[in-house]
Amino acid sequence: MSTTIMYGNTVADYIRSNLTEDIRSLKEQGVIPKLTVIIIGDNPASKTYVRIKKKAAEKIGITSDVIELPVNTSEQQLLNHIETLNEDSSTHGILIQLPLPDHINEKRVLDAVSPEKDADGFHPINVGRLSIGQEAFYPCTPYGIMKLLDYYQVPVAKKHVVVVGRSNIVGKPIGQMLLNEDATVTYCHSKTDNLNEYTKQADILIVAVGKAEIIKKKDVKKGAVVVDVGNTFLETGKVVGDVAFDEMIDHVSFITPVPKGVGPMTITMLLSNTIQAAKRLS
Repeated sequence: MSTTIMYGNTVADYIRSNLTEDIRSLKEQGVIPKLTVIIIGDNPASKTYVRIKKKAAEKIGITSDVIELPVNTSEQQLLNHIETLNEDSSTHGILIQLPLPDHINEKRVLDAVSPEKDADGFHPINVGRLSIGQEAFYPCTPYGIMKLLDYYQVPVAKKHVVVVGRSNIVGKPIGQMLLNEDATVTYCHSKTDNLNEYTKQADILIVAVGKAEIIKKKDVKKGAVVVDVGNTFLETGKVVGDVAFDEMIDHVSFITPVPKGVGPMTITMLLSNTIQAAKRLS
């Protein structure tokens, strides 16, 4: 069997070219899309992610501001910044870079972001809208997965999708999005006994647990579609996903690589959410 590798960077480039046209149209109306990111502390990984997001936004014409706050910033000070951005008509998308320091309540902070400016799609109102099939800002990684499957013309209706992982950021929302598209969805997680009894049933297998190459060839039925959301750095410096990629070639029909798979789609959908917010708020 020939395996198609679903490169997210290819799809991301395609979507971003279309977003550029949307931005041009908005600017003709006097609207300049703007994404503001708040980061607290000096976490090197977080600072790298913010820098990548800012660069990607500015490359396609979105104004990107970064508010850098010291690690000892109080929760109330952070909430005051968010309130200011909520009321700022020039800001269309707000992103709180996670993780937050231990003394700050993450839920309270994310709930404070206006659901109409929720570029990450984490606000409970947007989560609720997603769960009942209403228009919403979707979490960026699951949204990117849906766009990836669509680009490669992978049908999801009537397919059995097995999601390994139940995080609020990936596992739960991707299952709900696929359910909304008429897939039959099974959730698995760290407490699931005999995991491969479920993964071997999947027409589409989505793995998001953060454990290097936990899924082997024996765990996947021939011809399945595999989406790998994992991203683990080995001691050798190599980056691998949750799926043993090399074993899957000529065994599955479609698979995402790590890197250059789901990752580029996440930032792209952040940009898309920001532009959609600008359209709705203008």
